[in-house]
Amino acid sequence: MKTRLNFFALSSMLLATGALMPGHARAGVRVCTFPGSPSTVLDQTVAREAFRTAGIALSLAPGGFPSSDDDGVSLNELDKALARKCDVIAGFPRSAVADGSGSKLTFSRAYLHSGYVSVTMHKSAAQAGSAEIVAATYASPAQLIAVQQPNVKLDLENTAELTVDAVASGHAQRAIVWYPAVVAYMKTHPERHFNIAQAASAYADWHLTFAFGKNGAALQPRIDAALLKMESDGRLAALTRGWTLPHTAQASVPDAAAFAYRDGPGRADTPWQMTRARGGRIQHGAFIKVDAIVSADAPGFDRAQVAHGKTLYSSACAKCHGPDLQGLNAPALRGPSFAPAANAKLTIGGVYGYMANNMPADRPGKMKPQDYADIMAFLLYSNGYSAGKSKLTDDNARSSSRPLNAGTSQ
Repeated sequence: MKTRLNFFALSSMLLATGALMPGHARAGVRVCTFPGSPSTVLDQTVAREAFRTAGIALSLAPGGFPSSDDDGVSLNELDKALARKCDVIAGFPRSAVADGSGSKLTFSRAYLHSGYVSVTMHKSAAQAGSAEIVAATYASPAQLIAVQQPNVKLDLENTAELTVDAVASGHAQRAIVWYPAVVAYMKTHPERHFNIAQAASAYADWHLTFAFGKNGAALQPRIDAALLKMESDGRLAALTRGWTLPHTAQASVPDAAAFAYRDGPGRADTPWQMTRARGGRIQHGAFIKVDAIVSADAPGFDRAQVAHGKTLYSSACAKCHGPDLQGLNAPALRGPSFAPAANAKLTIGGVYGYMANNMPADRPGKMKPQDYADIMAFLLYSNGYSAGKSKLTDDNARSSSRPLNAGTSQ
């Protein structure tokens, strides 16, 4: 089964991409964009000007990815595109929270600071005491942002355009959506006007860049110099005008570690509901606050749990957190941003409680308690904890107040 990734969730691929094909300098560097991306027009415009400024011949390659795919771009398709059809991808989104380490791609400096916003109609408002219907795009950072909020009924849509349309049509009272999708929607529907505010989440802040293949090190400094020149003489601002976040939407976001893996969305008595888009099956979930009065010892786990947890992770978690825990459209679950060598802000029990209550995002809290414990054993092992003879259980995982420091063996 193919791993599905929305165009904005490709920020931390750990791929061995192909070399630039021989003769590309004569034919022009081939620049692709992601199929279905609302910022395609902007990405191509900035690419033309940046490569012209750098003195590099360019050819746009719109067929770099299968145009018939409406479910995103798979890891295999990205690999093939960069190996055979594209030298550069324009409009590659990057995030400090979702970026993995050790990527074999080379990235340019950002040419647009954008992100996820909260969108409402001017007169829309939730009725007092009722759950607010919030639209979000399925399997995207928007879903992860929306699921954190209290007292909501989550309306999952298949595309960013449908997510905006859910608010415009009155189907939802609010939407969490990628801002370029709002711009593209308003260009198509100029009669529509929305209130825009930046989503209060560590997952909301993103930048658009150029991504180069394995041998892109020679291109990257030239494109960076061109972008810097375009920034200094005002051309970049002129090209991105209309796509830049409104000043009122450019708010600071909370610290990533403080935001994630704490108490889950809202208070322990706050209901959370999810409905599949436009009249689909409704799922219900409730979230329990993590108890902080617990033992400071690291819980033990055995190797059988690690193996089973890895299998469960691959099927339930990798599509958002990456096959190597490097982070895709959700934070990395390995490395210093998740488990630093010292002074961790997260506890084992806090991470486990958040996971067991809120994950996977499409069916929160629906796995068996022991399955969650086995996934936690895999996460601990992947971050330097040693397997032993005791078995990790739901109770002792949830009750651990041990700081999650990498490389800590029992």
